[in-house]
Amino acid sequence: MNIIYNLGFSLPAVFNQGVVIAIVGYCTVFSALVVLYFVFTYLSKLLNLEIRNRLRREGKDEYAAVKDLQISGDESAAISMAIYLFHELHDVESNIITIKKIERAYSPWSSKIYSLRRYPN
Repeated sequence: MNIIYNLGFSLPAVFNQGVVIAIVGYCTVFSALVVLYFVFTYLSKLLNLEIRNRLRREGKDEYAAVKDLQISGDESAAISMAIYLFHELHDVESNIITIKKIERAYSPWSSKIYSLRRYPN
């Protein structure tokens, strides 16, 4: 008895669709990466331009004419350390340890007598 099973799809058609889906997916990811590259590259330049325009509007043309408006890493570290030390307002510890005994109701869960049923050899 010769029965032909029809599975509803042909392998070459599915393979062609898979190739198309893969190509569209790769193009989408690549174009998204290119767009993100340009956004991150030109965002800092746009922000520097906005800062320069705001400084000019406020009448601080000598600061707007400075070539590099960025703060160096050493200056950032010094500022952050000063802020940290300024806000470090802790109480002086007395180094006294207080131990209070709290009475609790009996619980068999922490009892040692229920942990071993037989003595070990």
